[in-house]
Amino acid sequence: MAGHGGSKRVIYAALAGNLAIAVTKFAAALFTGSSAMLSEGVHSLVDTGNGGVLLYGMRRAARPADRTHPLGHARELYFWSFIVALLVFALGAGVSFYEGVVHIMAPEPVANAEVTYIVLGLAFLFEGSSWWVALKEFRKQKGKEGWLQAVQSSKDPSVYTVLFEDSAALLGLIVAFAGILAADLLEMPELDGAASIGIGLILGATAIFLARESKGLLIGEPASLEVQRQVLAIAQQDPAVQRANGVLTVHMGPTEIVAGLSIEFEDHLTAPEIEACVERLEAKLKKEMPEITRLFVKPQTSGTWEKRRKLIETASDPALD
Repeated sequence: MAGHGGSKRVIYAALAGNLAIAVTKFAAALFTGSSAMLSEGVHSLVDTGNGGVLLYGMRRAARPADRTHPLGHARELYFWSFIVALLVFALGAGVSFYEGVVHIMAPEPVANAEVTYIVLGLAFLFEGSSWWVALKEFRKQKGKEGWLQAVQSSKDPSVYTVLFEDSAALLGLIVAFAGILAADLLEMPELDGAASIGIGLILGATAIFLARESKGLLIGEPASLEVQRQVLAIAQQDPAVQRANGVLTVHMGPTEIVAGLSIEFEDHLTAPEIEACVERLEAKLKKEMPEITRLFVKPQTSGTWEKRRKLIETASDPALD
């Protein structure tokens, strides 16, 4: 699992910030009785746990292939990213929404509101620092792609998960501040509960988006078109290859790709010569494209491949869904 140094740095920064913020928020919620502050404390605690879950997933995904998992364990990262989305929804959004409803039905004025303003200001500063670390790492990964496109095409959920969690946290802090301030100035403690519900809605939307992206990775997403073109170009250069018809790829992890090559070999080749060609292709791909961790080659005419390709394209036609 090379290439995760930046991802781990982002997660460690988020872990340290969220743990300190969670303790501060819970202390302030206990001192002031604010529902929105309690929701923010739960939110930061969930984010802290999520960072630990992502680190655990990265460690599990780094295990080598074995008899029961011949293609490796890299996809475990996608599973644990999906668990993070569920935790954000069930714990973060669920508890916030529940606390908001309870405080609207039985409103209590916020005591020492000044304390909450100080805590929220410090939390915004610390959360913003963590968000900035995640943003810089994601900008480095996304290149020239648009933000949404980069998230949808990314095969490493660890960075954008932290980025979205921190973004939701910053929005939640703004909502909490607005709710507590309005409740204090207008002497309407129900607004504090309404802010808690608002935080729950923000977390719910974030969780749904993260779950959707994780689902796609779990099911299996192909490598980028650039990677596919590069694999075909390398295969086409071999003298034993008449035509590299196409390639089917799937990401097992952020930097681990399984590729299935359809190749039409020269007609005069013997079986040993075809085997030698496959060995050459494996060696060259391992050297030039180390992310291709498994290669399967299928001798196939171009006509047979075209029929197969059309079947795949027809099956993936949105108009047929």
